[in-house]
Amino acid sequence: MARNNDEERGNYGPVSDHPDDPIDESTQTTLMPMEHDELSDDTSPPTPRFMQDQGSWQYFKWVPVPVRRVCKALGRWAQGPDPPQIHTINPIFPFIQEAPILLLDKWVPKRRQRITLLIAYYFLWILTFALVMRQSTFATEIEGWGAPGNIGCGNTYWVPGNRCGLNGNDCRPFNGSGFAFRCPANCASTWVLEPRAVGAQEIVYRPFVIGGPSEEDSTPIYRSDSFICGAAIHAGIIDNTKGGCGVVSLVGSHNNYESSKHHGIKSVGFDSNFPSSYTFHSGTTCEAKDARWELLFVSLSFTVVLSLFTTSPGLFFFTLFTGVFFHVGLASDPPGHSSIAGLMSNLLGKFLPAAFCAFVIYRYMGVRRALTGLTAQIEKTTLWLGGLWFGALSNYTLDWIPIQRLNAHDLNQQPGAKLALAIIIILIATVVITQVFYFQREGRLIKYLGIYGTFIAAILVSLLLPGLSLRIHHYILALLFLPGTSMQTRPCLLYQGLLVGLFINGIARWGFDSVLQTPGDLQGDAQHNSKLPIISQPSITLAQNISTISFSWLMPPEPFDGISVLVNDVERFRGYTDEGFASDKHFVWSKDPAVAEPEYFRFAYMSGPTSWDYTKAGIWNADGSWTEMVPGPSRIKSRELNGEVLMMK
Repeated sequence: MARNNDEERGNYGPVSDHPDDPIDESTQTTLMPMEHDELSDDTSPPTPRFMQDQGSWQYFKWVPVPVRRVCKALGRWAQGPDPPQIHTINPIFPFIQEAPILLLDKWVPKRRQRITLLIAYYFLWILTFALVMRQSTFATEIEGWGAPGNIGCGNTYWVPGNRCGLNGNDCRPFNGSGFAFRCPANCASTWVLEPRAVGAQEIVYRPFVIGGPSEEDSTPIYRSDSFICGAAIHAGIIDNTKGGCGVVSLVGSHNNYESSKHHGIKSVGFDSNFPSSYTFHSGTTCEAKDARWELLFVSLSFTVVLSLFTTSPGLFFFTLFTGVFFHVGLASDPPGHSSIAGLMSNLLGKFLPAAFCAFVIYRYMGVRRALTGLTAQIEKTTLWLGGLWFGALSNYTLDWIPIQRLNAHDLNQQPGAKLALAIIIILIATVVITQVFYFQREGRLIKYLGIYGTFIAAILVSLLLPGLSLRIHHYILALLFLPGTSMQTRPCLLYQGLLVGLFINGIARWGFDSVLQTPGDLQGDAQHNSKLPIISQPSITLAQNISTISFSWLMPPEPFDGISVLVNDVERFRGYTDEGFASDKHFVWSKDPAVAEPEYFRFAYMSGPTSWDYTKAGIWNADGSWTEMVPGPSRIKSRELNGEVLMMK
């Protein structure tokens, strides 16, 4: 039986695709019709291709031809395939991952039922969180001392540097006073972030705890400028994981504070005297616990269940953003506060602008694109939600990285910071390279190269602004990197959750700190690199009853108008040029020669009430000899730790 040609080749496609084959008129129905008067009258031959190529580079003729070819090839590659290859996640074991969705469709099929169930779920979440948190706000009263008062991890009796005034009079009393206190958890991670002088030592990147129990006396005695909560952990009064409460009392002057390591904290030794010290009462009974780990279990459980049972990207994102934001601010890393009402006021003030940022992140930075149509519920929960919690708990999960602040000063000062930064840069570069290939496949590489080119240009402009310095906070890093996660791949789910978590932690804990700051804002308590006093060789008189050491110096240069002298980290002298020779250019210190201990002296210029950089310590040794000061400044003041300074009157 004869078959026509179409039937003969119907199962095999066209017989020939040769370019010289005649055009089948039946295939021309899709061509746009052209009127006769629209046809060009130009009968000249077309411009050769090599001349067209030269014309496109007419302003860049100095560029070598091989380079032009490479650039063109890169441009064609960057445009991506046609059609684009849009990435989507196909669930592994879909019958398992989609089971929560099917279960919800079966038992709660109607929209009204789901809204009612969601409202009840929110109510249960808030109620459970509030009840657990309420238990953590109570502490048993201590007999004879009353209910303990909340203090922060950086609270001290003695204000750092010379801010306690001459002879420490602004921080009195030195003994005979005490109070019941309560510390939050994780105070062992509160460190001094700039060098702080203790005798001839400079302490940095560790808890500021001076003293403790000695070999002769098990009673722990600490210098009054030690962090109270850190010292309480060192003394075993409270637990770093759970926090706790106790009683602290001032015991006056003490000498020879011994260094020791207890409960994960190594204290600093100081072999001279200090006018104010404190100890802890070991026989008191007090029950108080920081419930941050119980609250973490509550929040983690509710977020996991919601992640498994919801496919709406908006409901998923905004619910988790809000819940994790308040969890960080109320439980895992709360900002400094004196009451729950004050803490809530702080968080609500930050939440409104954070919610606006959340909308921008969701709508314009790729979150909606990555989550829309995703039915891999277990993978979404593991990668996106897991990354979110990892970033939101960065005060625990990333605490081991030896980078406290991302600026040149800290990177040069902190051991291991440069190596850690190099490793981080390598990891980020690896991620960026892989993301470039993903965006190229989706045909969006050129668009996002333009976006990040704008970011880089803005950073370069910021670096050039006079009088201002660029500071990249970790919430800014999150906003910079989030657009690069705008696709639905498994790595992007992890990156996106991590970056959103870092953003939440930064805002809930610290707020929207400025990106551009003045040098004074960035200075903090670091050295000012100011001029240092030039001290003449002291005159020492050794006698049987009393020994003296006398210092003299030149007139302070402009703009300074005075001299401050610290003895054993306490300001003992403050003289100004308008007070005459005796007070301005001469200082005498005496001690009992029977007390065999060194004395440490530091000197600084003053401008009014402000003291500038102090010299390093000169040492009047126990044998009466003098050890000259090493060149360069030492730092006495420390970071204020959000004003957490306790002065008992």
